[in-house]
Amino acid sequence: MTIEAINEQLLRAIGVGVALLDLETLELRFRNDTFMEWFGGPEASAGLTELFPMLDPAALSAAMSDGGKYTAEASFKMKRRRMTVAMDFTRADNAGERIAVLVCQNISRIKELESMIDSYSMMVERNTHEIKREKEQVEKLLLNMMPRSAYEEYKSFGVVAPRIFESVSVLTLDFENFGKILEVNDPAVIVSDLNDIYTAFDRIGEQFGCERVRTNGDSYFAVSGVPDPVLDHAQSVANAAVRFLRYLARRNESHPIRWQARLGLASGPVVGSVVGVQKYIYDVFGPAVEMATKTRTRAPGMAIAAHPSIRDLLDSRFVLTPLAPAEARPEPDEGLFLLEEAGSAVAAGLS
Repeated sequence: MTIEAINEQLLRAIGVGVALLDLETLELRFRNDTFMEWFGGPEASAGLTELFPMLDPAALSAAMSDGGKYTAEASFKMKRRRMTVAMDFTRADNAGERIAVLVCQNISRIKELESMIDSYSMMVERNTHEIKREKEQVEKLLLNMMPRSAYEEYKSFGVVAPRIFESVSVLTLDFENFGKILEVNDPAVIVSDLNDIYTAFDRIGEQFGCERVRTNGDSYFAVSGVPDPVLDHAQSVANAAVRFLRYLARRNESHPIRWQARLGLASGPVVGSVVGVQKYIYDVFGPAVEMATKTRTRAPGMAIAAHPSIRDLLDSRFVLTPLAPAEARPEPDEGLFLLEEAGSAVAAGLS
């Protein structure tokens, strides 16, 4: 077997088509078996531009005159599959003839792999984006259920250790005649009103260092000093309570439902922790919560009742007036007070 025959078999084995191109006429003079298998034998057209209409003859001619190298790709349908070949033209003049060696390599599989890699990359990028978005949604949901420091502890350790907070202040609020409001108003209107009101309360509380613990229908419960310490926690809840009433008084002037709130404030120790296994909620409970809740029941509508435990923690910006006994309770109200901002009449519902 001759060297030429061996080279031909090698080129055929590795799937390389070889042809000689006349650069003057752009006709193919020689084609190996692989080339003819792909593009047709002697009966097929010998014109380069007919075989590969996507080629730019001017660019090919310029490249051959300049550096003698030119590369291109061509795709065509072969039987039932689409085939892509990489074409390398190399000038190889012979006895004054301008000819070039054309080497065609089947890169269909490479293109398929590149397409698969691109698709996989797009899928990974899309999934990464979706995972990031879902993570942000979960984080946002958990931050609505617990303070950020508790969330960070839960994210790091999987649990939130119960903690005793020795000195904090608690604010509790509910609305008078809530059952009657439910009877005479559309539920959608009530829910919309409560969403607006509690959202405003959250903004006010955040401004003064209060953390909303939970809402339960007509009740709202916030605390200052949990889980992050607040130096003037009593001032925080008092300021927030005064502005809650001020907000409601203004709102009642322009809305059909007149929400009449009563508030209770107290200071003391509490326990804070995440409660629940499947439905997580950060809860705060203890003596200060109980005192604030009981104190709230003694408050008139659109007024703030303060427990004696918070009295000595407030400064001169607030006025404490002994709370008169309830009509049904002739005995003293355990030393409770009505709280107002100095120089205002907030407890009377005025803005």
